[in-house]
This record gives sequence, C-alpha cells and structure tokens, in this order.
Amino acid sequence: MFSRLREDVRTVFERDPAARGLPEVIFCYPGLHALWGHRVAHFLWCHHLKFSGRFLSHLGRFFTGIEIHPGARIGRRFFIDHGSGVVIGETAEIGDDVLMYQGTVLGGTSISKGKRHPTLGNNIVVGAGAIVLGNITIGDGAKIGAGAVVVRSVPEGATVVGVPGRIVEEHRPLQIDLEHGHLPDPVAKALRVVLEEQARLEDRLSHLESSSPGEFKEKVINILKELNGEDQL
Repeated sequence: MFSRLREDVRTVFERDPAARGLPEVIFCYPGLHALWGHRVAHFLWCHHLKFSGRFLSHLGRFFTGIEIHPGARIGRRFFIDHGSGVVIGETAEIGDDVLMYQGTVLGGTSISKGKRHPTLGNNIVVGAGAIVLGNITIGDGAKIGAGAVVVRSVPEGATVVGVPGRIVEEHRPLQIDLEHGHLPDPVAKALRVVLEEQARLEDRLSHLESSSPGEFKEKVINILKELNGEDQL
C-alpha cells in the first residue's frame, strides 16, 4: 500500500512542474486527495459496502470538487491536474499513466444499468473541459483536446479536437504531453483555404477592373471618331 502511495506522489512531481515539495503535494493537491479517497471508496464498493463507498465519494466531492463514482476503475499513475469540476462515472474504466485536466467528464448516455461510461486505455491525455460520453473506447496514447466532445471510439495514438470530436492526427508516439496551442485545428485549416482562395479571386477581379475600363474607353473613342467622321480627315 505504501509503495502505491509513494508512486502517486512521484507521479505528481513528474506531471506537474509546479510541485515544489513533499508537504505541498500531500496537503495541497486535490487531485491526489480525490484519488486516494476513491481507492478507499472503491474498496468498500467492491466489498458490498455500497452506501459507505458512496458516502465517502460524496465527501471527496465536497472537499476536492472532483466527483469519482466508487464503482469506477482507475489504473496506476493516474493524475488529475487542478481537478475542479472533474466527473468520472460509475462504469468508467481508466488505464495506467492517464492525465486529466480540470473540468473533464467521463459521462454516460444511457439509463441502463450496464456499461454506459467510457473506457480509457493507457498513456492518454484528456484536455481541460473535454467531455467523453457513452460506452466508447479511447485507445492507448490518444489525446483529447481541450473542450472536445467525444461520442465515438478513438483509435490508438489519435488526436481528437472539436465539437463533435474529430480525429485530426493518428498514430502519434505514446507520450504524456498536451500542447494545446499546437494541436491541429481542422476548422482553422478550412477557413485558411477559403481565405486564400478569396484572396486569389480578389486579385483577379482587381486585375480585370483595372484593365477593363481602358479597353472600354478605347472602344468608345473609336466609335466617336467614326460618328464624327474623323477617320475621313
């Protein structure tokens, strides 16, 4: 048990450069507190002490702002950064080395009693405010961009952004990293293509407008000359 606690603390130091000392990590990290509370609540839940596990989970939500159902299964080296507003549903399953940011949700889309929450593999990053819904699978090494809404399964190594979530990159190397400013943006890419095409059309139109008046003026002069009989002079 103590080896697991040390591993949890070591994970915080590895994932958060703001962590400066052991007392700070132990007493000032709600994500760590929520994880430790969940481990106890999950133990109670699995040993048929449903109310006790649920009540402990409720207390954890009150003190940390993180709601993890005691029925959820969470692997090793799991880290919630900041943590406020995180919700993890009853049948959610999370693998090893998963990083989640504040405001993320692993929610259900069904009122049935069976599996209705997502399954996350290993080495996954879920960005701030992202929502993953339903009985879907997020493959190993996937990245969910901030604010994305994912309702379909994601293959291994893929990067998902947008609402609804769209796969913009696949088969990236497995690593815990999420540079939000460097994630591909398919909407911005489409707008850039449209704007570039618009710029080309404006150049062509500008060229036509600059040349057409001269040609028209020359034709008018020739017609006037013919009318005035200047060609006969």
